[in-house]
Parts: sequence; structure tokens; C-alpha cells
Amino acid sequence: MRYRRIQVRQMCGAGGGEITGVNLAAGVDDETLAEIRRALLENLVVTIPDQPLDDSALAAFSARLGPFGIEPFVEGSETHPNVIAVVKEADETTRFNFGGNWHSDWSFQDTPPSFTLLHARELPPVGGDTLFANQYLAWESLSAGMQRMLSGLRGMHSARRPYGPQSVFRQGILRSMKIRTGEEALAERAHPIARRHGETGRTALFANRGYTIRLEDMTEAESAGLLDYLHEHSIRPEFIIRVVWRPGMLTIWDNRAVQHMAVNDYHGHRREMHRTTIKGEEPLAA
Repeated sequence: MRYRRIQVRQMCGAGGGEITGVNLAAGVDDETLAEIRRALLENLVVTIPDQPLDDSALAAFSARLGPFGIEPFVEGSETHPNVIAVVKEADETTRFNFGGNWHSDWSFQDTPPSFTLLHARELPPVGGDTLFANQYLAWESLSAGMQRMLSGLRGMHSARRPYGPQSVFRQGILRSMKIRTGEEALAERAHPIARRHGETGRTALFANRGYTIRLEDMTEAESAGLLDYLHEHSIRPEFIIRVVWRPGMLTIWDNRAVQHMAVNDYHGHRREMHRTTIKGEEPLAA
């Protein structure tokens, strides 16, 4: 696909695109913004290197993509209420990091985020990459029989595992982040397993290990076999897009079509990223 205002280099076979030729801090016109959005929808994940954004500039560009999403369990930064600082200090736990399990951001909400933006502020000397899994490919690679069965199912999404009363966050893990836990995380919300993308019309597999706890009208035990299969299938190596961060890089991804996971392999080093989310639509059944 040709672009007039930006350059886009595909990152790997599963998708991903590196955008160059744009300075977000200086502002972008409507045509350039439309091309960035098109590149995002086509590639699912885009990186834009060398963007010197403070929180105000990050929020201003984010707002061009749509209204901000609601951040239910993490407080915004002092500089902007819709910007979250994702921080792991050098001396914090080696066994846990924020976002270190495969998930689609806040998929337990009625209208989960369409896009997430993450800006690199401080990085370890090596490691701390983010993995993305193309869920169009995950759906399309299923057999016709499996697709027919899944098309009538809905998954129950809940924040109770990471943010419920028993959460590890209650133990002061990741002390630099403003994370809340509690009874509100026990709520459940049903979404279709086969999700039709509201802008592209394509079908994606929409179930993730972080928040999809069972199938509708089934117990967790009854659901476990099928969900475990889908969780493993959805992150096959050929679906993976790997983002290797550089200072000042902005990455944007489409939560309606990818899952992601932050790799926890930088023990003894500090990592700080600043994040915004854009409100999406209620997931549509394929």
C-alpha cells in the first residue's frame, strides 16, 4: 500500500510496521494522521522511532486517534490524568512485571480499548522487548469445524486474577506504579470469541490468558480444555511480531486484532514507559 506523507517498512511476516518521516511533537495534519491510522490498521502494530514526546505531547497526539479509554486499576500520572507510567525499578522483583502475561488491554470492559500507545522513556541496556500476536492469523489458521463451533461462543472476561482482592499487587510489588485492587475486579463481561473488527471487518480470535476466565454458561473447569488450547494456539511463533525498543520510540497497537506481552528479562535494570489507551467499541460477533 502506497503512502504520500509517511514511509512504512513491514517488520516481519506476521505484520508490524515501522513508520518514518514524521515528527509527532511538531504536530501532524489530517492527511498524515489518516495515513498513520491506515498503517496501523494494516500492520496491527506500528513503531515510530525518535519521537521526543513529553506527557502533554503524548496525550495530545493520542487524542487525535479518539477519546481516551478508562483506566480502571492504574492511576494516571501527575502530568496528565490519561497517561500511565509503566515502571519497573532495578531492585524490584525478578519474577513479576506489569503486562508480563499474554492479554488484550482491559478486555473485561464493556468497550475495551481500540488502540494503546506506549512511549519509551528509560530502557534497560538489553531486553524488555514487547511481543505481539496477530489474532487475524490465529483465527484464519483454525479449521473450518473449529471456526463454526467458536462462532457461537462467548468468553467471560474479568480482571479478578490480576486485580482482585488476592492480587500480588496488594503486596507492594511494583511500588513505583499507582495500582488499585479490590472487589470491583470480580465483575465479568461476555464478549464473542470470534470478533469482527469494527473498522476492517476482518475476524480475529478474541480470548486471552490474562482476562478470559471461562466460556459463557460454563464453569472454569468445563472451559479449561478449550481455552487452554486457544491460548496456546493464539501465540504460535508464526503469529508473533517482536518490538525491540529504542529510547524515544512510540509504539501503537490495535487491541482488537492483537494480544501482547512485555518480556521480563531485564532484572537489575530500570524500565519506564508512558502509556495511553483509546476507547473502542463494544466487541462485535463475526
